[in-house]
Amino acid sequence: MEPHYLNYLASGYDRNEVLRDLMVTFGEDVWNFAYFLTQRADAADDISQEVFLSAYNRLYSFRGECSVKSWLLTITRNKSLNYLKSSFIRKVTLIDTLFSYKDTSPSAEKVIFDRLESQELWMAVMKLPRKFREVLILDYHYGLAIKEIAELLQITEGTVKSRSFRAKKKVSVLLENNSNEV
Repeated sequence: MEPHYLNYLASGYDRNEVLRDLMVTFGEDVWNFAYFLTQRADAADDISQEVFLSAYNRLYSFRGECSVKSWLLTITRNKSLNYLKSSFIRKVTLIDTLFSYKDTSPSAEKVIFDRLESQELWMAVMKLPRKFREVLILDYHYGLAIKEIAELLQITEGTVKSRSFRAKKKVSVLLENNSNEV
């Protein structure tokens, strides 16, 4: 269950403690979402810091109309889109993922094959246009409901469903094309 931070915003409560808790609880989600959108680790680092600084400064403006997670992911999305719109950004490729495993492990082959399948899936997702990619990431990675995704992206629930359907279809085609090449 998500902590209800509104309880801690009474006068005299240490906002720094709330910030620390937000960073510990949601820091990885914020960083991962920023990375998924920008495809750059250095940008995700900077954006994450900006998100928590912004949340800290606007802590008292949080009204509880959505979950804290949705609120932070909305801030993350806005900061990521601003980053992508900035003039010095150019397209970059996804950094190869390195896998480490022990040769002595009896299930090492299975672990590697599972990781490769997962990597192939996420690389296919990362090839999608942003509007499709973010719907899949918010749904499958962050587990947000269709209504929350619609509010976060400022689109209708029908559009979320449509983009999700189309994104899954595109991923299937990409994965099928990759398997045909082998």
